[in-house]
Amino acid sequence: MQVNMLEAKNQLSKLVKAAQAGEEVIIANHGVPVVRLVAMADVPQRRQPGAWAHLPPPNPDWDSDEVNREIAEMFNSSNLFPDEKP
Repeated sequence: MQVNMLEAKNQLSKLVKAAQAGEEVIIANHGVPVVRLVAMADVPQRRQPGAWAHLPPPNPDWDSDEVNREIAEMFNSSNLFPDEKP
């Protein structure tokens, strides 16, 4: 279906329902198609607070200098980036 801009302003809810039903809705300006109204494929779900609440707490030393040094050594001694040399 193609509608002009003024008609689209007056019947937006009807046009949205038509697009949600799978109908192609084109909005024209002075008879020239300018916009296609389409329904969103999948509306993302909202994040739920506390989704990670069941996980165990991190170790108290998770951000200590020693742990950070160990992690840096593991990265530097690995072959993740074989072409790059420090």
